[in-house]
Amino acid sequence: MMSTKRDYYEVLAVDKSAASDEIKRSYRKLAMKFHPDRNKDNPDAEVRFKEAAEAYEVLSDASKRQRYDQFGHAGVSGSGVHDFSHMGVEDIFSMFGDLFGGRGGGRGRSSRRGADLQTTVQMTLDEVSNGTERTLTFERNDVCDECAGSGAKPGSQLQSCSTCAGYGQVEQAGGLGAIFGRVITTCPSCRGRGKIISTPCGTCRGAGRAPGERVLTVQVPAGIHDGQAVRIRGEGEAGANGSSRGDLHCYVSVREHEFFERDGDDIVCRVPITFTQAALGATIEVPTLTGKADVKIPKGTQSGQLFRLSRQGLPNLRSRRTGDEIVQVYVEIPRRLSKKQQELLRDYSETEGNAVGAETKNFVEKLIDYISNKDTTNQGG
Repeated sequence: MMSTKRDYYEVLAVDKSAASDEIKRSYRKLAMKFHPDRNKDNPDAEVRFKEAAEAYEVLSDASKRQRYDQFGHAGVSGSGVHDFSHMGVEDIFSMFGDLFGGRGGGRGRSSRRGADLQTTVQMTLDEVSNGTERTLTFERNDVCDECAGSGAKPGSQLQSCSTCAGYGQVEQAGGLGAIFGRVITTCPSCRGRGKIISTPCGTCRGAGRAPGERVLTVQVPAGIHDGQAVRIRGEGEAGANGSSRGDLHCYVSVREHEFFERDGDDIVCRVPITFTQAALGATIEVPTLTGKADVKIPKGTQSGQLFRLSRQGLPNLRSRRTGDEIVQVYVEIPRRLSKKQQELLRDYSETEGNAVGAETKNFVEKLIDYISNKDTTNQGG
């Protein structure tokens, strides 16, 4: 199964009652601590850095935090949460630039594509077997219709930024740039645009992008594994200043099945049988992903024995070859017996010495030798 995400409050090391300022301070501290430039010998630092950014994005937004508190990670799936695992470190700093004095990475925003988004698709094992189609509804930042993405009120003029002279970048000797060994940073005045909006758009308030709902049909291929993702290019957020869109990553979560467990492309089904079926042999009916099948149980079947149903498993995502179904039988011992059944078993037990199998005989012989050696050792001591 897919590895479970850590609780966002645990990630930021704050209580569920934490105020927004405490959440902000904690995230800023963690971002500085785990920045990859400070942890070149620690490959896990970038993972922790991005994990903290995801937690902060949710807990710093009142509506997302409310949904998360009520429904957990599933509550914010498809609600415009960015896929930080596929974002660059500088892009993340740029997103939360205000926390760090308005200074982001070394590139201007005009060159950045839009952010990736992530959502989760719940699937059954039967859907994994055949593939499925999902209609997703999610939120994303789209190009503002009112200003066509410029951020300026229609009819108004953009002015060249006096701080960076229109370059979108400035040299700074302090702040984050100095800490991480950089002196070229995004201009804090225009945030990399090179232009200043004198009259902001009334709809997006100068951002050039505005939240919107997107409805999209996604094809999920047969054989996909729990935790894998379907990547839909160009369905993420709109980029700044007309740059390309990000992507949408649809992560798959496969529900537990009442009969089957997955083992690669095979499926495993544990089936109970009676003592008499195991001893005398029988034909039993077992479930499959397409219905049912008969399995012949030979005489003397042992508990835990495996039987294979060829090509009754799941298709391989790449080769399309179908796996098998592994049927594992176990002998179920009845908890209650009628008087007649007890009498029959007692009669059988009187003849059991002649019916003991090779494994039991071998075990008994070893046990006798073991006890004899113990007795000899104790007497000698």
